[in-house]
Amino acid sequence: MKKGLTQIAPCFEDIMPEEYKELVEQGPFDKDKKVGLSDLGSFKELIEEHPLCAGCGLALGMRMILASLPNPEDTIIVGSTGCSALAFSQVAIHNIHSVFGNQNAVASGLKRALNLRFPDKVKDVVVIAGDGATSDIGLDMTMHSWFRKENITTIMLDNEAYANTGGQESGMSMEGAVLNMAPKGKYFPKIPLTEVAKASGCAYVASCSPSKPKAFEKKIQRAILAAREVGPSYVQVFCPCPTNYKMKPEDTLQTIKSREKEGTYIVNEFSTPEAEELFKRVEVEQK
Repeated sequence: MKKGLTQIAPCFEDIMPEEYKELVEQGPFDKDKKVGLSDLGSFKELIEEHPLCAGCGLALGMRMILASLPNPEDTIIVGSTGCSALAFSQVAIHNIHSVFGNQNAVASGLKRALNLRFPDKVKDVVVIAGDGATSDIGLDMTMHSWFRKENITTIMLDNEAYANTGGQESGMSMEGAVLNMAPKGKYFPKIPLTEVAKASGCAYVASCSPSKPKAFEKKIQRAILAAREVGPSYVQVFCPCPTNYKMKPEDTLQTIKSREKEGTYIVNEFSTPEAEELFKRVEVEQK
């Protein structure tokens, strides 16, 4: 998509919302502009205001993901039911809300259709969904998209609970976590979904958090690049929920750092030899 397609027709300039005008003039829809996560605050973001809770780690994660997209003007996001769905209506990018847990199936069909409709263009399809939609209710859809080698990126917003419905435990909650429906503590371990993704054939797998922005951006971009040319990719983003875990909103980042230091949230990265070769080639071309 060329930036010209977002330009306002002169006859409508006086009635267009200021938000849209700012997006056209200062937004990231320009391949020559090359803005990224380190430039936050210097350009019009794809999401700014949102209806999520104060201190929401998921909202911060979404903001950082959108700022890390290498090709936002040609990206379509597929989301699902959850807290993130409340914010997607305010995201200035094409996005689809799917049935709960069905997001990877929808994204698979969408990617295939885009390949047919635009065979000579890069069209990135990125799934962004919570832990309930990805690892519980939608685990079958998620895994089968990996088994089929669909060229899509799956990003899990891992807040370790069904936060949108009152804080029930999810498969990604830590063992022993006290939550609704787990008043005595969750009795089984957190699902090792990064290991499942590797075993399922993903070309690139990573976990990250908003506490390390530079690494965060690199992993998001690598995941999208791998999905374009090699195979499916998966990124797990740790984004704690202050509301259901009874934290102060200002303590979210410190909680992330503490969990990483304790080793109860592991940050890692895996790529196949084919993906590694791709990354090396791209990094040389970018120098």
